[in-house]
Amino acid sequence: QLQLVESGGGLVQPGGSLRLSCAASGFSLQNYTVGWFRQVPGKEREGVSIIDHRGVSTNYADSVKGRFTISRDNAKNTVYLQMNSLKPEDTAVYYCATTLGYGLGSMYVPWFENWGQGTQVTVSS
Repeated sequence: QLQLVESGGGLVQPGGSLRLSCAASGFSLQNYTVGWFRQVPGKEREGVSIIDHRGVSTNYADSVKGRFTISRDNAKNTVYLQMNSLKPEDTAVYYCATTLGYGLGSMYVPWFENWGQGTQVTVSS
């Protein structure tokens, strides 16, 4: 069974940091581009960051550039999202998903599959 499991979410004060993990089971992530997405109630799911299968090419939404860093450890079958300088507007459920190929680093949601169940990130004082 192909499955992605996100973890690392929680409650953090503005300006704080969290590191999210996306672990795969039942398949190897090493051949996949992986994206992080987030969604708040009533809004569409949006792309946050994407990393190619080798961990060489990355892309970020403008809203997180300079604050978030995506990385991967294929030996551990895991992709990470380091989130620094968190803002209240970063509050959302964060999901990871896979796609084949990287192309121009698009985070077009319909191109992704194997979605995890999500992890809640809440930024509040």
